[in-house]
Amino acid sequence: MSVMVRFLHTADWQIGMTRYYLEGEAQSRFSQARIDVIRRIGSLAAEERCRFVLVCGDVFESNQVERDIVIRALEAMAETPQIPFYLLPGNHDPLDASTVYRSPTFNDKRPPNVVVLNGLAPVEAAPGVELIAAPWPSKDPRADLTNRACDGLGATDGIRIVVGHGQVDRFAHSHHHPARVELEVLEGKLEAGLIHYVALGDRHSKTEAGSTGRVWYSGAPEPTNFRETDPGHVLVVSLGRDWVDVEGRLVAAWRFLSREWEVVDDSDLDSIDEWLSGMRPKERTVIRTSVAGRVTLQQRARLSDLIADHRDPMAFLGVDYQALVTSADAADIEALGVSGFARKAVQDLGELADEGDNAQVARDALVLLQRLIGENR
Repeated sequence: MSVMVRFLHTADWQIGMTRYYLEGEAQSRFSQARIDVIRRIGSLAAEERCRFVLVCGDVFESNQVERDIVIRALEAMAETPQIPFYLLPGNHDPLDASTVYRSPTFNDKRPPNVVVLNGLAPVEAAPGVELIAAPWPSKDPRADLTNRACDGLGATDGIRIVVGHGQVDRFAHSHHHPARVELEVLEGKLEAGLIHYVALGDRHSKTEAGSTGRVWYSGAPEPTNFRETDPGHVLVVSLGRDWVDVEGRLVAAWRFLSREWEVVDDSDLDSIDEWLSGMRPKERTVIRTSVAGRVTLQQRARLSDLIADHRDPMAFLGVDYQALVTSADAADIEALGVSGFARKAVQDLGELADEGDNAQVARDALVLLQRLIGENR
């Protein structure tokens, strides 16, 4: 009898995460989004007729998350009681002495459809379908936990899904770290038919590892920083012993964007304004941008004003002006409407702003002077 299964692969929820640059209500919205996406994942799993959801590590940001966060996360999973959620402890929430998974709050509030993969024994997730889990016992394990969990596996007539967390060796920052996952070894087990799919967490961007089509990172369901190339997804996996189909589904409500701008004339400022105006929804958008080039004092003032206008509704808008040169031409000086010593000071600052050790200080002084004069008119 042939066996097949359909399930949802996700990871790196990191519930309870904070971002230092998010202030006030923005941080609250960001925190709530990590709870809300659990509900979307449960609903998607039900719509796609998945048998279960695999959460491959770093379910929580740490083992010291607040009690209310744990409860809200569990209640979100409980909203789809027909869908089991299998949670794997990762490097953020390992099974150490302080683990959240053994806390009174977690155990008292855990709904029946939430199962912690806290051991190495195979877990039957559906008839003929085994989960081979590799939970992290500490933040710094000294072994390839994913491959170690597969040691001793013999032939099977069913389907085995490995649930792991960590960087495969070809992606790892350190190729000598003992905890890196040796991809070639995993692929050998896949080719031998001992395992049939490897669901991984830790890499926040949706990524296929290797060439078998059976080793995947789902990525984080909500973005967490600017370095991620393809976050915000979960994977819907249909799996048989001899075939696999993996489909990404976008579930994120937030966006993290980076962009560099070169300003030459007013049309470039128009482009920046138009780009920022097109952001939707602003309250769930985090932007880091840099501006380079040379502008007049009036252009710099306009740039500051439009950034200020867009910053208020944004979750975060950070701008790096270090490569932007501000100079004061004759029109700028006239526009300031200053005379005497003040006019001479502006002219001197304009000359210093072009180059030299004090150029940046002079540019900042020009911008400040323009702002102060504008505010007092």
